[in-house]
Amino acid sequence: MTTEEIAKTLKLTAQLMELHEQNPFKIKSIANAAYKLNKTDIELEGKTLQELEQIEGIGKGIAGKINELQINGELKELKEMVAITPQGVIEMLAIKGIGPKKVGQLWRELEIESIGELLYACNENRLLLLKGFGTKTQAEVKKQIEFFQSNIGWFHYASAEQFANDLVAELKKKYKTELVSLTGAMRRKCDVIDKIEILIAYEDAIDISELENRAKIRIEIISCKEQDFYKRLFETTAGEEFDISGIQLPDNITNEQEIFVANQLQFIEPELRESKEMIELARQNKIPRLIEVTDLKGILHNHSTYSDGMNTLKEMAEYCKELGYEYLGICDHSQSAFYAEGMKVDKIKAQHKEIEELNQKLAPFKIFKGVESDILNDGSLDYPEDILKTFDFIVASVHSNLKMNEEKATARLLKAIENPFTTVLGHPTGRLLLSRPGYPIDHKKIIDACAANGVIIELNAHPYRLDIDWRWIPYCIEKGVKISINPDAHERQGYHDMYYGTCAARKGMLTKEMCFNTLSLSEMETYFIKRKT
Repeated sequence: MTTEEIAKTLKLTAQLMELHEQNPFKIKSIANAAYKLNKTDIELEGKTLQELEQIEGIGKGIAGKINELQINGELKELKEMVAITPQGVIEMLAIKGIGPKKVGQLWRELEIESIGELLYACNENRLLLLKGFGTKTQAEVKKQIEFFQSNIGWFHYASAEQFANDLVAELKKKYKTELVSLTGAMRRKCDVIDKIEILIAYEDAIDISELENRAKIRIEIISCKEQDFYKRLFETTAGEEFDISGIQLPDNITNEQEIFVANQLQFIEPELRESKEMIELARQNKIPRLIEVTDLKGILHNHSTYSDGMNTLKEMAEYCKELGYEYLGICDHSQSAFYAEGMKVDKIKAQHKEIEELNQKLAPFKIFKGVESDILNDGSLDYPEDILKTFDFIVASVHSNLKMNEEKATARLLKAIENPFTTVLGHPTGRLLLSRPGYPIDHKKIIDACAANGVIIELNAHPYRLDIDWRWIPYCIEKGVKISINPDAHERQGYHDMYYGTCAARKGMLTKEMCFNTLSLSEMETYFIKRKT
């Protein structure tokens, strides 16, 4: 092993020892040796144990570890610690601004086991609940995570969208043409992307080196002749399974619509161009009008300072009204969510009193009394029935004990769905895109159960979640299960995630009629009353 590799191994050993709260003097000794070796060009290869012991700053104990590494290629002590530490927790040690002690605190007290979960926790202000963490620390951790993730290669669509749109505008201006468009996965608004593809009608060479210097993501510029622009746009937008081999591409067209007309096909929105089945639906004229953000009448599933939100209930309500919505569903965390300062009974009473007062002041705008009730390990809802019945509606979600197999996870959700107090099933798999795949569930059983029990399924609009996955929306529609597009907002600006939820919903061919929160205020009031009775 090289000196650099040995130094890296010793550093990780010291970090994991600190994480597991072992002897601080031993930790300091190993960390200092790792630092020294990393900063020097000292040659360790071929040195005997006795020679290693003579190196200043190494000592007998460290020399033994170096010797073990040289002989075996690994440290037994490190291997044992790695075995009892989640890989995601080890990866968290690479985030600047939080040392092993803080990582250990996040792991043990908030059950955070990956960088993605840590970023999401920052967005939900959960770090503020821990001793030694403040607003500045949380902001710095978030900044460092985003930098770390930017080097991985895959990105949330939301993180690249603004930059991509700015590039299009810049290229239009620089090359004096309006024939510039996003294409590929960006144009289809996929939940995660690995590059920004841009089509431009420009035949000369295009220098993108300056663009690449500004980007954290790969940029691909596709050039074409002006007369081929819309044909190339159609071709490059297509997903891998959107088979266009049988499509005729007429010459001299001025928009994509003409391609569909020439092939006697209903126009297929870019978001839908993922599968070959979509072409057959277009041939039969069976693609419905897709939902638009403007169809949404209210925002359900949001958090305030009554649990882990950043804004007060009043601030959340006033901004929701300002955005033009008719109603707000406030769903602060239930009491079992200790990590999020979940509401005890006295806090629920105080919140309900404030809701009633605000509803008088903000009328006709209305705040509905909701709660995000934890689905406990046995599938029951947090709070006894006499508390549950005080809410207008209940979003039931899993937040703890996420390491379940499909049988356990499905059974747990089924019990919650069958609870008569459950109105909406929140983020069904608990996934965090690019960070956590979510627990496996039998989607068909879950959707069938929601159909049988009149339960709505959430499409969590946060761009890190987008859960339920859009690929399951057609089955929901087939079974008559409505989808609620919910931002899970923990601050006012979180409301704007409704846009990303709508993008995902459109990919699943969701219509206005099959979306829950397209109901007007009066329709929603009637629904909740009937549901409770």
